[in-house]
Formats: sequence, C-alpha cells, structure tokens
Amino acid sequence: MQFRRGRKTFTPRHFLIEIKGSDSREKAEKHIGDSVEWKSPSGKIIKGKISAAHGNKGLVRAIFERGLPGQAITTKVEVKEGSKK
Repeated sequence: MQFRRGRKTFTPRHFLIEIKGSDSREKAEKHIGDSVEWKSPSGKIIKGKISAAHGNKGLVRAIFERGLPGQAITTKVEVKEGSKK
C-alpha cells in the first residue's frame, strides 16, 4: 500500500501491506513472522518479513532487506505463509 511514514519523513525499508482476508488486528497478527517477496518488473526479487500489525483494519508492516522503489506502491507482493523462523 504505502511506505511507513511520518509527517516529514518516510522509511524506505518499511512497507504497509494489505492482506486479503485480513480485516482485523487479530487476523493480521497471525501473519507476523511470515516472509514476503516483491518481484520487480526486471525480475529481481526483494525479500522481507512481516514484523507487526498496523492499526485495527488488518494492515501489516513488513521490513525488507533493502529499500523498495516507489514503483512498488500499489503492486502485489507474495506472502509465504508458514515460513516463520
């Protein structure tokens, strides 16, 4: 959905992600620890991990290994469930 941001700053490694079927904080907290992958148009894969729930409407915060480009906003990511470490 969007970078994690404040009024004057943004954090390029932290992304807010909306997961289908997750419409409450309790459902979002079940995904903490799952890995996430974003595939760029050139085929490069950037990996991340879901770290926390964000708000009460089912959003989660994912921290990626390197910052995602702006073109990643509103694109799809792949959530690998059951890959908690």
